[in-house]
Amino acid sequence: MSNITPITQFVLLAFTDTRELQLLHFWLFLGIYLAALLGNGLIITTIACDHCLHTPMYFFLLNLSLLDLGSISTTVPKHMDNTLWDTEAISYSGCVAQVFFILFFFGAEYYLLTVMAYDRYVAICKPLHYGTVLGSRACVHMAAAAWGSGLLSAVLHTANIFCLPLCHGNALHQFFCEIPQILKLSCSDFYLRELGLIVFSVVVDFVCFIFIVASYVQIFRAVLRIPSVQGQHKAFSMCLPHLAVVSLFISTVGFAHLKPPSISSPSLDLVVAVLYSVVPPALNPLIYSMRNQELKDALRKRMQWVLFHWQ
Repeated sequence: MSNITPITQFVLLAFTDTRELQLLHFWLFLGIYLAALLGNGLIITTIACDHCLHTPMYFFLLNLSLLDLGSISTTVPKHMDNTLWDTEAISYSGCVAQVFFILFFFGAEYYLLTVMAYDRYVAICKPLHYGTVLGSRACVHMAAAAWGSGLLSAVLHTANIFCLPLCHGNALHQFFCEIPQILKLSCSDFYLRELGLIVFSVVVDFVCFIFIVASYVQIFRAVLRIPSVQGQHKAFSMCLPHLAVVSLFISTVGFAHLKPPSISSPSLDLVVAVLYSVVPPALNPLIYSMRNQELKDALRKRMQWVLFHWQ
């Protein structure tokens, strides 16, 4: 173990070696990144500035947009930089930062989605107690718990991973630093400690998943008992965007990390990584604004105000 050469940088996997395709790839990612910045930025600004949207649901949505901005900004800018300058390197400290912030933002987002499921459950199933159960202090505490849980998970996993001796080269078969790829470089049995931590995290995540499913079972039961079709439509409009975001998040992340090794390949891993790390932050603002008339009206007013002051 004393003969192991310290790693100063890692080599990331490029999507293509053809320069023309690299430039096309750069512009594609730039467009997705700008769309994510614009969509999430508009939602954050609109909710922060419109007092009519200062409710628990929109408070959690603002936090979700902040996490989406953080997660996509952790991976995409560095990848675009590498693609533009035709390089595949990332420094050791840069890789540590990527792993930490990916775990932080993705972990916090998953716990926040769990909190948002509870918010929808109380709003639909216990509407008379909504203001009491989800007061401003309770909302701040729940959001802080989601952010804090993500931070704790990120610290534990990052510290554990980068304490391992790495002796199987420095090539990561992914376009950003990812824990499974780093574990493949380890030459120590201490990686079992990280696997144990991963198992614990999976158990916690599964409990959150069961909580989300149970919440929506109760929500759909309550919605189907609403006598009017208009009332059912309004209730579904409140819940379907969150359910769509949860499904997109869980399905892409789950497939990325639970797919059978027999179908795994570098190209497939790259595509799946894009699906769970790049696509959701760009699509979430669209999903939430499509069926939410209140948010669309507020966004329209904000855009009109901006255009008026630019003239």
